[in-house]
Formats: sequence, structure tokens, C-alpha cells
Amino acid sequence: MAITTPTARPTNPRFSSGPCAKPPVYDLTKLASAPLGRSHRAAPGKAKLLEAIETTREILGVPDDYKIGIVPASDTGAYEMAMWSLLGERPAEMVAWESFGAGWVTDAVKQLKIEHTVHTADYGQIVDMSALNYDNDVCFTWNGTTSGVRVPTGDVIPADRKGLTLCDATSAAFAMDLPWDKLDVTTFSWQKVLGGEAAHGMLILSPRAVERLENYTPAWPLPKIFRLTKGGKLIDGIFKGETINTPSMLCVEDYLLALDWAKSVGGLQGLIARADANTAAITDFVDTHDWIEFLAVDPATRSNTSVCLKFNDDRIADGAAFAKAVAKRLADEDAALDIGAYRDAPAGLRIWCGGTVETSDIQAMLPWLEWAFEAEINA
Repeated sequence: MAITTPTARPTNPRFSSGPCAKPPVYDLTKLASAPLGRSHRAAPGKAKLLEAIETTREILGVPDDYKIGIVPASDTGAYEMAMWSLLGERPAEMVAWESFGAGWVTDAVKQLKIEHTVHTADYGQIVDMSALNYDNDVCFTWNGTTSGVRVPTGDVIPADRKGLTLCDATSAAFAMDLPWDKLDVTTFSWQKVLGGEAAHGMLILSPRAVERLENYTPAWPLPKIFRLTKGGKLIDGIFKGETINTPSMLCVEDYLLALDWAKSVGGLQGLIARADANTAAITDFVDTHDWIEFLAVDPATRSNTSVCLKFNDDRIADGAAFAKAVAKRLADEDAALDIGAYRDAPAGLRIWCGGTVETSDIQAMLPWLEWAFEAEINA
């Protein structure tokens, strides 16, 4: 069978799900004002960190009475900090439908060993969030980065809940509307939707979460890097730019550049629209090609950032080997980089569609996806 090789390539073939593509306006020279070689506790450093916090609040619409802190170790560090500092006061509902959520289950069950109930769903599906006991603490991911499945709405979370909701929103923040009144702890990292650099996490606490911190002491010891209180009071400086450990001011400058770009494209709603347009282009492709489909079963729960696909052609004998070979062909042609499925997920592809990706690049990549599929089938 003759295969037509596409002629046009994406201007930016970076579709990795983390670290993700930089904003289209990215230029290293724009980081020149970073206060390098200065203490992060000096006035310029503290001002930059506070600017990062307050601009995050502005774009995401975080309520004024919520605390936002920059913490170590990316989203993982932020979520671990929340779990180890807050859980144990009451039983926990541990929710997982993909690998990162499963990691939080492991921490609660095997490390913290708290009273718990585990709720899981297979890749491509989601737990019934309305069936949870919200008088307990609830730990979940808003968007399953490795499954392409997201929570469709926070409406089922009761306003009068007695427990706290701990939400890992790392591939959702800046691409989805997050209902802040339903979220007591929210975490994410710079390296996802805004294409920032790795190693820095964001921790957002509701007044209810702060109250828990100040009135509950976990049964286990906390390392210094996890401590959010001192003498029964919140260490407020953490949420004003006085970080627990030394941050990279170059990474902070990089994040500020991304935040400025986000405002230039319409803020949160502009970023959501860009992600939706990218996902719509892939949806059109899937709808017209019968050999590929979404991993997410229900269209209402399909992610608009980490879009996961699987091949369903009967001629494919080894799904994992086939998907890996297709991803390699695309990378070798510089048409799409780093789009293989996550190692623990079902065989397939994962294409990042967050707002820093241009829809024109998605559209230019898709003919190459068809070419790689046909070439590998023929092979």
C-alpha cells in the first residue's frame, strides 16, 4: 500500500505531558531580570516570589482568604506535604483511576497507615465521586495525567462537608475551571499547563485546611521540609514568598514570564479555550479514523490537557510494541516528541494539549500520526 508522506511539520513538535511545551513567546533572553546570585530572602527575591503567588491567585481566581505557597519538590512535594500534615484526624476516602492517584493511595495505606476506604476505577474510567463519604477526608486527582480522564464537575462535593478535600490538580490548573469552594487543598506544579520548569510545587489552602493545621497534630513526626505550622500557628511567611527552602530564582522568573503570557491570551478562560481547541482537533481526527480511539470512555470525562489514545486495529498483534514503534517514527521525523503512553498506563499515545501548545501544531502533527500508523502496519 502506497503511503503519502506529509510535507509540513509542526513548528514545535513538543507534545510531552511534563515538562510541557513552553509558551509560544518563550525566549531565554526574557529571563534576564532574574535576581541571580542574590539571596531569595533579599527584597528583590521576596518580591518576585510574592508576585508569583499573587499573579497565580489573579489568573486562577483563588479567593482572597485562601493561602498560596511555593513549596519544594514539584506537585509531588506539595501533595505529600498536605497528606502528611493534614490526614489522620478522621478517616480518608482514597480515590484513584490512574497511576498518580494510586501513588497517593499507597502513601495513605502503607506509609501513614490511617483509617481509610479505597475507591478505584480502571484506566479510561472514573470513580463515582457522588458515592464518597465527604464527612471523611477525600484525596483525589482532578485530572488523571496518565489516563486522560478528569472530574467533569465539582457539583457533587457538598458545601457542608465535614472532611477536607485534597485535590491534586497538577495537569488541570490553568486549563480547567476549579471550584475553589469545593477544594480545601489544591496542588500543582509549574511544569504542566504553563510549561514552567520542574522542582517547584504550589500549595493552596482553604480556611478550613488552615484551621485543621492549627488544631491537629499528626501522630507521626514531620521533616522540616513538610512543616507548615509552628507553635500551633500557620507559618504565614511561606504564603508570602518566604519559602521553606531555597527556590531557583531563574525558575521563578520563568514562571512569571509564563504567567504574563497567560494574561496576554485572556487569562484562565483564554487558556481553557486554547486547550479545548487543541483537543477538538484530535477529536475530529479520532472521529474520522476507525483505528484509534480515546482511552477515556465517557466524553464528559475526557481531559483537555493529557489526551490519551489507544489503537484498536485487529491487525496489531502486540499493542505495546506497536504504540512504541509509532511514537518512535514520529520522534525520528521530528513530528511529535515524547508522546508514548505513561509506563503504567495501557499501551497507546499521550498527546499534551494544554494552552502553551498551538492548535496549528496539533493539526500539522495529525497527518504524521496517520503516516506513522500506516507505515508501522505495513512493516
